[in-house]
Amino acid sequence: MNKHNPRTRRDLPQINERIRFPKIRVIDVDGSQVGVISSEEGRRLAEQRELDLVLVSDKSEPPVCKVMDYGKYKYEKEKKEREARKKQHNADVKEVKMRYKIDEHDYQVRVNNARRFLKSGDKVKATIIFRGREIQHANLAENLLKRMAEDLGEVAELQQAPKREGRNMMMMLAPKK
Repeated sequence: MNKHNPRTRRDLPQINERIRFPKIRVIDVDGSQVGVISSEEGRRLAEQRELDLVLVSDKSEPPVCKVMDYGKYKYEKEKKEREARKKQHNADVKEVKMRYKIDEHDYQVRVNNARRFLKSGDKVKATIIFRGREIQHANLAENLLKRMAEDLGEVAELQQAPKREGRNMMMMLAPKK
């Protein structure tokens, strides 16, 4: 291995000559067990079938190797990883801002936006902003946030109860499982 290659020995796949165990358990192409044999015998068996001997698990005793087409195996593995990444959804935190003196229609718009965010799997941070002396009416803001949590009850669960942070009051809602 040259010293400029960033890949270490551990990064390389354990196939054919790179398998250095004295005894290995070999599984044939069709999934049947060949048995515990030396790694040389396993390599010969794979060569006879014009396939590769691939280390599947080095955690067991003896290590398990399988006779297969390594190129095809690698392709299938990458394909599964791509599919898994596609299905993965990272939950974002979407924010709905309002004032405690919000009009009923505007409030319904915020609730509908929050419902849409929750249905798409995102968390919702509902924030009420206080200006000037409005901060004296924190109880009204808290009631409004509790009402919002009730209105979204069928799609959301309360993750963080309403609490004051400086000139804002906020609560977190997470989508129901």
